[in-house]
Amino acid sequence: MTVLSRAPETRTLPWTGARDRSRDGLRNRFETHLLTHYGPVWQAARRSRWLHRRLNSTLTDRAVLKAPIRPDPLSTKSPYTSWDSLTDRSWVGRHLPPMVPPKDLPSAERVTELFRRNGETRYCTRSTALLPAFAQWFTDGFLRGHAAGGDPRRTDSPHTLDMCQLYGDREEVTACLRTFRGGRMKSRTVGGGEFPPLLCRGGKIRNEFRAIRPVRFGEVPKEFRDALFACGGERVHAHIGPMAVNVLFLREHNRVAGILSAAHPNWDDERVFQTTRNTLIVMMIRVMLEEYINHITPYHFDFVLDPVRTDRGVWHRENWATIEFSLVYRWHSLIPSTYTIAGQEVPLAHTIANGQLVLDRGLGPLFEDLSRQPAGLSGLFNTDELLLPIEEQTVAVGRELRLASYNDYRAYYGFPRITDPRQISGDPSVQQALLDLYGSVDAIDLYVGLFAEEPEPGAVFGRLLERVISVDAFSEALNNPLLAPRLFAPSTFSPEGMWIIQETRGFSDLVRRNLPEDHGRYFVSLGRSAADARAAAAR
Repeated sequence: MTVLSRAPETRTLPWTGARDRSRDGLRNRFETHLLTHYGPVWQAARRSRWLHRRLNSTLTDRAVLKAPIRPDPLSTKSPYTSWDSLTDRSWVGRHLPPMVPPKDLPSAERVTELFRRNGETRYCTRSTALLPAFAQWFTDGFLRGHAAGGDPRRTDSPHTLDMCQLYGDREEVTACLRTFRGGRMKSRTVGGGEFPPLLCRGGKIRNEFRAIRPVRFGEVPKEFRDALFACGGERVHAHIGPMAVNVLFLREHNRVAGILSAAHPNWDDERVFQTTRNTLIVMMIRVMLEEYINHITPYHFDFVLDPVRTDRGVWHRENWATIEFSLVYRWHSLIPSTYTIAGQEVPLAHTIANGQLVLDRGLGPLFEDLSRQPAGLSGLFNTDELLLPIEEQTVAVGRELRLASYNDYRAYYGFPRITDPRQISGDPSVQQALLDLYGSVDAIDLYVGLFAEEPEPGAVFGRLLERVISVDAFSEALNNPLLAPRLFAPSTFSPEGMWIIQETRGFSDLVRRNLPEDHGRYFVSLGRSAADARAAAAR
C-alpha cells in the first residue's frame, strides 16, 4: 500500500517586523501574543481531553464573535432591512450597508496594477501549492454566483457545505453522475486508477451529462474538452488542483460506499448513497477544520471538530454566504506562474481545464508535485498576468455593490482604523503605491487592503483577512445540519461511516487510502516542512 507522509510544519518564520502595529488594538495584540507563544503550555493543554475541548469551544466562540452574529440585517437586495432581505437567499449577504464612494476613486483598471506580478513569483515560506488548490475546490461549493456578465447581487449558493463540487447542486445533476448500484458514482479505470467519466465526446457534452453546466465551457480549448471530467462542480475544471481533489473525493465516495454495502447487504442503493454522502460531507468539514484552518492560522492551539460543544454557541444561526467572505478567497497571488510537474516546468495557462495532465501524471505523483511546490506569497504585486482580469472584475464588483472601505471593515471586525500606510505594510513600495493611487488610507478598497496587509510572524495572511475567514469559516462549517448533536451519530452515518470520520484527521489520510495504482512514498501536505521553509528563507 502506498504510504504518505506529511512533514511537520514550521510555526515560527522570519519576519521583517517593519509594519507598524500600533493600530492593531491592545486586546488583539494580547490575544495574538498568547496564541502564538508558550507552545509547551498549549501542548500540555492538548493532552487533557477535557481542557482541550473547553479551550476549543471557547476559542471558536471568540473567533466567530469578532463580528456581529447572524442574521445580518442586510443583503444585496436593498440598502435597508426587508423581509426579502432576511429570507430570500438568492441575494448575496453583506455585513455593512452600501457606502457613497469617495470622489476621484481610482478606476478598477488602475487598481488592478497593484496586483500585477513584478518579475518572478515571490513564494511563501510556509504553504505549498496544494493550499490554494484545496481552497479553490472547497470554496467553489458555496461561494458562487459572481460569474462575469451575471448580476453580482444574486447567487445560486447553497450557503452551506454540501460538496456540490462532487455531487452537483441539482437532483438531475446528481442523478446523471450515479450508477444506481451499490450507492456508487460513475467512474472509469485508467492505468489502474479510478477517475470520473469523460464529460465530452467530439468537443460536445455527452447526452448523459447534459444536465451539467460547466462555467465558461465555451472558453475551454477544443483540444482539452474531450479530457474534461464529468462531475457535479461547475468550476472544478478551472485548474488541475481542484480537478485532482475532486477525483480524490470521488474515489473516497466509492470506497466508502463499498464498505457500507458490504456491512449492510439489506440496504438499497439509495440508502447507501445518501449515507455515504453524509459521511463524506462531515469528513470534508473535519479536514477543512483540523488541517486547513489550523494551517492558515499561526497559533499553537489546534482546533478540532467537536459538534457537541460548539453547537452551544450563541452564533448558531442559519448560514448565508456574504460578498465579503467571497472577496477574501480570491487567493490569486498564491498561484505560481509555472508548476513543476514530473520535473518539467508547466506554464499556468497549460494547467487550466487540462484533465489529461491529471491522467498522465497520476493522482499520487501530482499531489506530491503540488506539495513540493511552494505557494505564491499573499500580497500585492504577485498575481500572474493571466489572472489579472479576475482581479479587475473583483474590484469592479466591489464598486458596483458599493462596499465600504478597508478602514470601515477594520472597525467592523474589531480593529482600530489605520492612519498611515506603514500600519498596513512595512514594504515602502506598497506604502507608496497605496498613497499614490488613493491619496488617503480612508479611500482604500476593501479588496486591496485585505491583500496589502503584511502577515504576522508564522501567518499566511494579514490580520483582517484572517479574521474574516475565521468569523465566516467557523460559522459556515459548524452550522452544517449534519453536525447537530442529534444527527452527529451512527444512525446518520452508520457505525462504519462514523468510524471513518473519526479516523480521518487530514488530507493525507484521504490520499493514502485511495491510491491503489501507485506504489511508493509521497509527501502530501498543505504546509512546507520546516527544512523547506528554512531553505526558502535563506534564499
